[in-house]
Amino acid sequence: MTWGYHLILNARNCMPRTIRSKENIHLFTKALVKDINMVAYGEPQIVMFGTGNKKGYTLVQLIETSNICAHFVEESNDMYLDVFSCKTFDPYIVKKIVDVHFQPSHMKELLVSRDASEPMKML
Repeated sequence: MTWGYHLILNARNCMPRTIRSKENIHLFTKALVKDINMVAYGEPQIVMFGTGNKKGYTLVQLIETSNICAHFVEESNDMYLDVFSCKTFDPYIVKKIVDVHFQPSHMKELLVSRDASEPMKML
């Protein structure tokens, strides 16, 4: 039995202005939570972190069924997103929202089934 789902999404070469905009990241978070039918627990935390090739915004949004986290790398214009929930969600909707808000040139994703009583398996 699956306890939860973990989507790992790497988005390459996003539009620079989109990943450097705290407002855009906030709008993305609100749309993502709504469109994958989750319930936000408080407001998203969006904080500028790092220096050099690690500099960029980091996003943490708690949801009632777990969390959404992302890091936006300014030097490469890449985004690394994790959506983890014990409630099912559609990864294709997540990709659509990423595309709308960040316009990456390429995305790679991995959906993992989570259950502590069994070996990890990819879906």
